[in-house]
Formats: sequence, structure tokens, C-alpha cells
Amino acid sequence: MEMSPSFVVGVDVGGTKVVAGLVDSDGKVLSRERTPMVVQQGSAGGLGSLKKVIASVLAKGDASKKIEAIGVCSPGPLNPKTGVVLNPPNLPCWRNFPLAEELAQLYRVRVKVDNDANAAGLAEALWGAGRGYCNVFYFTVGTGIGTGIVIDGRIYHGRTGAAGEGGHLSIDHNGPKCGCGKRGCIEALASGPAIARRAREKLTPKSAMLELAGGNVDAVTSEIVGQAHAAGDAIAREVLAETIADLSFWLGNVIDLLEPDVMIVGGGVAAILEPWFAEIRDRLPGCSINPRCGEIPLLMAQYGEDAGIAGGAALCFQD
Repeated sequence: MEMSPSFVVGVDVGGTKVVAGLVDSDGKVLSRERTPMVVQQGSAGGLGSLKKVIASVLAKGDASKKIEAIGVCSPGPLNPKTGVVLNPPNLPCWRNFPLAEELAQLYRVRVKVDNDANAAGLAEALWGAGRGYCNVFYFTVGTGIGTGIVIDGRIYHGRTGAAGEGGHLSIDHNGPKCGCGKRGCIEALASGPAIARRAREKLTPKSAMLELAGGNVDAVTSEIVGQAHAAGDAIAREVLAETIADLSFWLGNVIDLLEPDVMIVGGGVAAILEPWFAEIRDRLPGCSINPRCGEIPLLMAQYGEDAGIAGGAALCFQD
């Protein structure tokens, strides 16, 4: 494989797997490897998973080229300035674990660590759908809702590195309780599990969603809601319309606070939402005091499943 003179390893760490790849300075993902994430053997086991997947990536590259840097997307909370992973709920093997320092000692290169939404947002800003825009608001809709704020090509971290938790902005203090402990967070109203919960509450015996779920109400997922909507199911349409109303109200608040140049959506549920983008744009003037809110593009993310790899790499190329 002929690689760019400048390349880094991007690593995407999840609760069950680690994915890594080589990325060049144009944001092109040159290779992909994955391995299970070992969380039962303490911090060394988790680090071992990263070492294994990085070795697999390098084995498929050009041995004459050296790693210039490693960028890691890790579940938070974490400190992006020090690269210490604090206490992520789905990674019990890492508690106050100096991930950046450990990798830097192993590979003798610069290492950057950040959360997945921040990193993916930066990748979109540098190379993806946000290229050419100064100020980018990125949000990913999946099991949760994560957000990243990129200003003039750099992630906005806030005072301690904890900024950008847009998924936990509440739009209804009487709404459902979020996993974070607050009520009415947009994550509790519009994430994949929230869409599924809303659908289960509205199900009737004649709904296509119930048929797609094999008659098991508990098996209804956001993917099934999307499939039923595509087949013309009225209840699925109602569920998604309510979800879009909540997202529009939330994005109106984001615009009033940040007025980004572009808004980009990624994540596993994004494809279900894309047909509703025009309706979100139509709703925004009623959800924002900004008279020019309708001028802000709402775009699909470019990287898709490679968001974590590209995001990890982007952390390194940012500098």
C-alpha cells in the first residue's frame, strides 16, 4: 500500500470492540482493523486491545513509514488536555487511566485523546461535510445524542474539557428522565432508544411495527420505526413527526446560542431522520429568534462508520 508521506493511526474505542485504521493528511481512511475490547482484565487488558488492533493496522502498511501520531476516540468522561480517561460507565477497566501517556511511551509518538462526538465533528469540519465552514455544530444520533462544537477548525472544550454535552440540554423539565439524571434532555426524547420507547407506547395490533418485530412489543427498535415509516405506517410517521418536533426545538436553541455556519448529523439513526430535514428547516423559524436561521445548512455526515477512525486522526492533524 502506498501511503501519504503524512499519516496517523485513528483508533475508535467502544465498550465491546476497538476499530483502528491508517488515515492520510487528506482524511482518507486507508485501512480498517477491529478486535474485541477486553474489559474484564483491568487497565492492562483494555490497553492490550488497543495494542493488538494498532499492530494489525501497521502490519498492513508500509514498514518503511513510521507512525507520526495516534488519535483515540474514547468514551468519556475524559480530560482531552491530559489524555486521562476518567470513569466511563461502559469501560470499567479504565478509571483515571492515563491513556495518552501509556500509548506515547509505547510508540514514542504524539497521542491525542477525545470523546467520539468531538472527534467526529472535527473530522467532518476538516475533511467532510463541514469542509469550508468556519464554525461547525455536529451531532450524532444513536444510542445517545452526542455533540461536538468546532470553532475556526478547533474543538471547543470549555474551561475543564467538559463542554459540548449538547445531548443533555433539557427542552422539557417535566419530560422523561435521562440516563444522566436530568429530565427532558434531547437524548431522552430523540435518541434511538427514545424513538423506540415512543413507538412502543403508541403501538396497536395493526401496526406494521409490531409485525416487523415478530409480535414482540419489546423488540421494536428505531430501525423498525424507520422501516415501518418507509412502508407507510401511520403510527411510525406520528412517532417520527414528534421526534422531529423535539429536534427542531432543540436545534433552534443551539442556533440561538452558537449560530453555527453549518449543522451536521451523523450516527446510526441519521439515515432515518434525513427525509425529515426539509421539515426541520421549515420549523426552525418558529424555534429560533434568529431571523436568518433558515440559511444554516443541515447536512448528513460524510464519514458514517468510519467516523471514529477519521475522528481520532483528525485530533492529530488539528495541530
